[in-house]
Amino acid sequence: MQESILLNISIEFSVKIISLCESIKGKTAITNQLIRSGTSIGANIHEAQYGNSKPDFISKLHIALKEANETKYWLIVLSKTNSLEANKFDMLSNECEKIKAMLIKSINTAKGR
Repeated sequence: MQESILLNISIEFSVKIISLCESIKGKTAITNQLIRSGTSIGANIHEAQYGNSKPDFISKLHIALKEANETKYWLIVLSKTNSLEANKFDMLSNECEKIKAMLIKSINTAKGR
């Protein structure tokens, strides 16, 4: 159940990242990286649900967590270059942190079983 909620949140986050990147002009290299990492979070969560084993499941969630960390980095870069408004940065950064916390909880739960 937790992974379904996490997957839904990550899909919504991906949509917001894509919309943001489409609205930013002139930062193609950065926005391409942000789209890759921001959408990879949900893709890896989705893939984890169909893992071959518990270690495979945990590995996919770890990859999603790494992608979330990278996404946060690109959001910071866009913010520091004044390409991202403070309120959008705060919203997306908070959502990214929420996803990261949920991933950590899911990883720890899976490891404990």
